[in-house]
Amino acid sequence: MTELLTRPALAAALHIGGPTLRFRYAGLTWLTDPTFDEPGEYPGPVTLRKLSGPAVPLEDLGTVDVVLLSHDQHADNLDTAGRELLPRIETVLSTPDAAERIEGVRGMAPWETVTLGAAAVTAVPALHGPPGCEPVSGAVTGFVLRAAGEPTVYVSGDNASVAVVARIVERVGPIDAAVLNIGAANVGRFGDSDVTLNARTAVAAAALLGDAMIVAVHAEGWAHFSESLDYLERAFAYADRAHQLYIPVRGELFSV
Repeated sequence: MTELLTRPALAAALHIGGPTLRFRYAGLTWLTDPTFDEPGEYPGPVTLRKLSGPAVPLEDLGTVDVVLLSHDQHADNLDTAGRELLPRIETVLSTPDAAERIEGVRGMAPWETVTLGAAAVTAVPALHGPPGCEPVSGAVTGFVLRAAGEPTVYVSGDNASVAVVARIVERVGPIDAAVLNIGAANVGRFGDSDVTLNARTAVAAAALLGDAMIVAVHAEGWAHFSESLDYLERAFAYADRAHQLYIPVRGELFSV
């Protein structure tokens, strides 16, 4: 088809656990939402419980050029060890709110673009729950990565809204690979409304994303995920989209 399809969208990718994915893109090494703690509890308005440690310990992570931090206010996206990592990373992109709370973070408003080496990074909207959830869940961002001669990659962050995905596709255009935070995360703050994509809404998002490869993360390792990866696989199969779904094995290198 095109030159883009001869290149992997995510090269030498490694799923460390939860939302944490390391990958190569446009000559840089990227890391999403750092979580490297061992299992434990995180008290707060809602107690979060981590069930499994990282597939790769922090000391074996290697060099990272850029962290894409969807938000800083929840331990399942930025835990204690992940927070300690940030000062060692040259570029950390997140929300303007996160930039106010964490020194060295570059806050990006929705649709703002920054250039890092050959890559253009655009902050895109995300909604961490049902409409109107922001006063409770806080601000969240996703990212779109583009570079000449490279596939276009969408990193959703903790987005639960299919309508938001539709807005991103309408504005950005074709996307070749999407890293989606799934798992139907639900801590009960919004009743039965999940705060990340569930299997049904992930299938709907995949349909909007056309032929994009869907890399499913943030669906294991924490007690508040309410759907299994097996259920996700079945939902994609029933929708004739099994070919579109990639569930990485934690700790194993892959490219898509």
